[in-house]
Amino acid sequence: MNVAANLTPVDINSPNAPGIHQILDTLPDPAIAGQVCPAQTRLEIDLILLAIEALEVGGSEAILSLAEELDLKGIIKNRVNLWRMRTSNPMRRAHSRRPLDILEAKALVVIACYIARRLTVTIRQLLTIYQQLAQKQIPPEQNLRLANYLERFRAHFKSRMNSRRSGVLALNSDDKLDELAIDLLGKLLFCTGTAGMQRYWISLFDGEVE
Repeated sequence: MNVAANLTPVDINSPNAPGIHQILDTLPDPAIAGQVCPAQTRLEIDLILLAIEALEVGGSEAILSLAEELDLKGIIKNRVNLWRMRTSNPMRRAHSRRPLDILEAKALVVIACYIARRLTVTIRQLLTIYQQLAQKQIPPEQNLRLANYLERFRAHFKSRMNSRRSGVLALNSDDKLDELAIDLLGKLLFCTGTAGMQRYWISLFDGEVE
């Protein structure tokens, strides 16, 4: 993949952290035509935001609030604008052919990583609970916190995704959706690690560029 990346860790919670637009600049521009995101990248970004919405009630409000806090209102202007960005995901019921450009994608990823940092303890706890239950062959619904997250994720996914899309058809059971929800928790935790935001961003274009 031809992406020139600076993976110097950026502590987004440090008082000496660079300004938000400098943080956007730490996410390298992939070598793709037209500087618009491929379908898989749009899908992955929407799903990671879906996991955030399942993690905390009012997750969509948190996304908009953080856009304002981080001075990203010039990119994510309002609820309708955010919805249009997310409907660029080809698996959405209300899928639009609107492109998601690189700057918009960077803003969404930065917001997702900021929220993931804030929810690090919760994410770690849920993953630990899942692993412990799996080792004992206990269904995840036996733990209330984990069951609530999985139930919310399944509900969000089913209400927003087009059941006729092949990618959605492949997730035609609660067990498969639970696996996806847990995988997304792992990706959110990955975002909180050293240079996690940059590494996650680069991973979104794996196989998409040379």
